[in-house]
Amino acid sequence: MGSNSSKISDLPKNEYLKRLSGPEAISENDPFWNQLFSFSFSAPTSSTELKLLEEATISVCKSLVENNPRTGNLAALTKVFLARTRELRLSAECQNHIFIWQTHNALFIICCLLKVFICEMSEEELQLHFTYEEKLPGTYTLCVLLGSDSEDLLEELLCSLIQLITDTPLLDITYEISVEAISAMIVFLSCQLFHKEVLRQSISHKYLMQGPCLPYTSKLVKTLLYNFIRQEKPPPPGTHVFPQQSDGGGLLYGLASGVATGLWTVFTLGGVGSKAASPELTSPLANQSLLLLLVLVNLTDAPDIPNPYRQAVTSFKNTQDSSPFPSSVPHTFQINFNSLYTTLCEQQTSDQATLLLYTLLHQNANVRTYMLARTDMENLVLPILEILYHVEERNSHHVYMALIILLILTEDDGFNRSIHEVILKNITWYSERVLTEISLGSLLILVVIRTIQYNMTRTRDKYLHTNCLAALANMSAQFRSLHQYAAQRIISLFSLLSKKHNKVLEQATQSLRGSLSSSDVPLPDYAQDLSVIEEVIRMMLEIINSCLTNSLHHNPNLVYALLYKRDLFEQFRTHPSFQDIMQNIDLVISFFSSRLLQSGAELSVERVLEIIKQGVVALPKDRLKKFPELKFKYVEEEQPEEFFIPYVWSLVYNSAVGLYWNPQDIQLFAMDSD
Repeated sequence: MGSNSSKISDLPKNEYLKRLSGPEAISENDPFWNQLFSFSFSAPTSSTELKLLEEATISVCKSLVENNPRTGNLAALTKVFLARTRELRLSAECQNHIFIWQTHNALFIICCLLKVFICEMSEEELQLHFTYEEKLPGTYTLCVLLGSDSEDLLEELLCSLIQLITDTPLLDITYEISVEAISAMIVFLSCQLFHKEVLRQSISHKYLMQGPCLPYTSKLVKTLLYNFIRQEKPPPPGTHVFPQQSDGGGLLYGLASGVATGLWTVFTLGGVGSKAASPELTSPLANQSLLLLLVLVNLTDAPDIPNPYRQAVTSFKNTQDSSPFPSSVPHTFQINFNSLYTTLCEQQTSDQATLLLYTLLHQNANVRTYMLARTDMENLVLPILEILYHVEERNSHHVYMALIILLILTEDDGFNRSIHEVILKNITWYSERVLTEISLGSLLILVVIRTIQYNMTRTRDKYLHTNCLAALANMSAQFRSLHQYAAQRIISLFSLLSKKHNKVLEQATQSLRGSLSSSDVPLPDYAQDLSVIEEVIRMMLEIINSCLTNSLHHNPNLVYALLYKRDLFEQFRTHPSFQDIMQNIDLVISFFSSRLLQSGAELSVERVLEIIKQGVVALPKDRLKKFPELKFKYVEEEQPEEFFIPYVWSLVYNSAVGLYWNPQDIQLFAMDSD
């Protein structure tokens, strides 16, 4: 774009861009393209500058939209880029820096134009713009109307991007173009952002699910996963610096070569999409790869074709698994599960990594079996617990995903047993109490109970309550050697629920009395509130009962906590909703209370625990009534895409490197205008 184009604000006036978007048709063989692809300007280093770049691109695009039907310059630009991609692998092997740099610049321009086009027009109109060809002055037609047998250029471009991602070796000189290709694919699919409803039919979806793109499904998914696993950092600035060309070169000279250190600032800050800076982002390639993978996996099925990317993600196997692939499962492949597990453990601070973990645990039986067999499960569980512990700082979707992951894990009895065998020391992020030594199982109970209590006082989300209690219920029969603080918190939660129950009951009684004197005042729905609270109370009683019935001898601290707060349970002994489940709890309280009375007054904590341990042996097990085992299984709601697709695109909006969308244009989810 010329030596004078050093500022974003100059771009709309740039002679090269004006020619590209102007009324003059440019041949594919014109030297103009080399000049255009060699322009230089300082890379944007903030969301404000990226917004300015977007606005500058819009003005160029408006001119191109008007003139492209006569010039076919968009198709010419695309064909020049496609011709270059065919030589990209050889250029990488030969260390042809300049060729790769110019090809990156071409892709960058296409990506910028595509983003604005997709925002401003329908997919059908976009497809039309790729069919216009150069004509004689004053005339234009579509190549398809002229009987041309040319292929769908838009589909060819998408296929070329997939091949670039999967086939180009990852080197310092190809890092940037690899990131740009992935970003371009995200942009290709971004039409979803501009629709309020979930897209169930789309031209871009059709391209990806059939035709020449389909055979690359497993290879693309595998490449994106390995990009995530490897967490490759960008090459340091100046790794491949070229001498400034005397003729001024062109627009993205500094950006692609690494001269403009601002590019790495954009990478480090997490790009324009981030509402807040994200210093944890050290690998833009891994970040973009994961976002694209999540977008692909959550595409809706075509009417007669299931999503092949979801099929690939739900069926891949470990590299150490030598069993044959089932012939009925398409698009499968093998990947190193140990490396995948390690990266997932390390990356759980991000929503997108947690969503990937959820997807794999829920839908890929091979991954789930492998993870549940790990002997270092604390490396995975602790980051998940930390997400829940800092619930105030996390968005609700991230908390839900973390909680559902725990629920899926607790469906496995082996997991529920093993977590009580893992002893942790000095959990520094748990601030309510110093935990010098505690089992992973007890810590999990503490964090889940804390989440329930937070939800009771703040969000009051029944869905959150239900899943927290379901996870505790799944674990309850396997509770082992509960930490005294964990046992106390179980009873404290029951105490909180009891007080809430009494308060609502009192409010309902007063309201009923008031209604007798004034029939005009509508009554609050205390009956529904009471029903919800009693449902939660019963669940807590079932959890306590399950532990006492199945592992009483392993949990003296829970018996101690029960005895210490025995008065709490008195009001529920005769309550019709709890009478049955209270039998065992009442029996345990009565039995151990009697033994403590026989031992005299002024007993120390140590002595009480000793009496409890002795009493456990003496308590006849047949006196405890057996109840059905508590087991809850996570079931995905109907039409999960209504939740997951907006969620994934919100992650793209907030986390994608170097991509900016005007919040006012976005229809899929509510956006702030800041």
